[in-house]
Formats: sequence, structure tokens, C-alpha cells
Amino acid sequence: MLPFKPIELKDKEVINSYLCKQNYRASDLCFTNLFCWGKKFDTQFATKGEWFFVRFRDNNGRNSYLKPIGGRNIREAIDMIMDDHKQFDTVFQIRGLTREMMDEIEAEMPDIFDYKFNRSVSDYIYSSEKLVNLTGKKLQSKRNHINRFKRENEWEYGSLSGNPSLIKECKEMLDQWMEINMADKDPSLVYDDVATTLMLDNFEYLGLKGGGIRVRGKIVAFTIGEPLTRDTFVVHVEKAYTSIHGAYSIINQQFAEHETTGFTYINREEDMGFENLRNAKLSYQPDILLEKYNARLKDRSR
Repeated sequence: MLPFKPIELKDKEVINSYLCKQNYRASDLCFTNLFCWGKKFDTQFATKGEWFFVRFRDNNGRNSYLKPIGGRNIREAIDMIMDDHKQFDTVFQIRGLTREMMDEIEAEMPDIFDYKFNRSVSDYIYSSEKLVNLTGKKLQSKRNHINRFKRENEWEYGSLSGNPSLIKECKEMLDQWMEINMADKDPSLVYDDVATTLMLDNFEYLGLKGGGIRVRGKIVAFTIGEPLTRDTFVVHVEKAYTSIHGAYSIINQQFAEHETTGFTYINREEDMGFENLRNAKLSYQPDILLEKYNARLKDRSR
């Protein structure tokens, strides 16, 4: 069996040595996400030769794998995770497959798997230019929100990079934000709080970028992200007080303007099946919905 073990901070360099070789633009393939959400999903990794493997549990507690990353012979790698899975009593599944990944698997292993579209984990990808400039009639409402915010507030944008005092202020805002929003009794917010805190606590080590909006000297919104692939930047966290009109809109635009220079695309990750989050991400008119699929072995008994 493969030597799987929990992901720790010290594993960053070895894991990134594999992830830097791929260009799928999928938010799953990022050390920060794998590490910071590791407790929720019991995420583990293994390496063998030229291959990097990720094993985790889905929301129903079933053993799952990501597509192996690194080598050329995908059949060999999938055979290894199928052999590893024999110790579990759940159905074998590979989750988070993009169409590009599916095509690679089908080319080497035709007619082996059934693929099911998983809308809730599909990534929303936008051109950086769109999120910075918000041009066009369809984004008029976003410009309106930002203009109102600017009219009503004395504000400034600050970068988190090299600014530990601002990071500390963001942690304080996160605590207050959690107190306000936990009233909704959404259990996923507990894990979101853990993941965001890990990002803030290990901001420099993880190589993250971030920005915050101050109104009258107080942080009212912040965002955290990082380079994902050669042409794509990924946004992990966006927090703002909804009591301040336009706070989400202004941090979205300002972060894209100040922190994502040089990247063609910005991946704002998935909506997790939440209708409000889906509507919010769709309202920015994504250029790409990076569809994700789950793969299971075909049922040969029928």
C-alpha cells in the first residue's frame, strides 16, 4: 500500500515540487487548501517515484482520491490507488476531475469509469481584467456598489504582505465576523474559521498574498489568495461585514487590482452547493466554470 500520512506544514516544499508541474487551474491542487482544510477532510498524501497522491474523505465520510499528479503513466498511478483502496469498505472514487483530467484517464483507461458531474465543487474562473475593471452592462451593479461605498466611507486598502500588524487586525475581524455569522448555525463555518486562521497564522510561510479594507481605521473586509498555476491566481478567503454596503464588492475589486498583477485568470473556487454563494459568484459573470466530476468504476453486473 502507499505510505499515506497527514499533511503538515513541513511537507510544503515536497508537495509543491509535484504541484508546480501541473496547469489544471483546479483549486484542489494547492498546498494551502490541502493543508488548511485537512482536518475537515482527513486529507493525507503519499509520494512514490514520480507520483504524488492525495487521499481524503468526502462529506459522507467515504474514502476518496484526487487524480494522481506528476508522472506520465496514469494507468500505473490509478492502479496504485485502487490497490490502496482495498483496505476500505467504501466504493472506489476519484473526485474533483476536470474534463482535461478525464480525457487523460479515458485515453489510457477507456470504458473503465463512469463520470458524474459535481456542480457544487466546480470552480469559478474569471479574467483578471474583468475583476479589476468591471466593465460592461452586466457588471454595472458591481460598479454601483463600489461607487456608493466610496461615497459613504473614508477608506483605504492595505496589503498584508510584510505587514504583521494588519494580519493581526484581520484575525480580530475574523473573530467578530464569526460571532455575527455563527447565528446562522452553519456547521461548515467552524471549518472555514479553522482554515482561515491557519492561513493568517502561517501567512508568510505559505507564500500567501492578502489585502484588507479599512474604514475609519478599522478593518471591515479582507481577502487571501496566492498563485495557483502559471497563469492563474486563486482566492481562498473573502470576508466582509455585510452591514457596510459594498464592502464585499470593494475588497474583491481592490484585491484583484493590487495583488494579482501578471495573472490572466483568477480562480474564486467553488460554491459548495450554497445558493447564496452560487448567485454571488455567478453575478460576476465567470469566464470559465471549471467543471468537476467524480469517477467510479463501471458496474459490470448489469
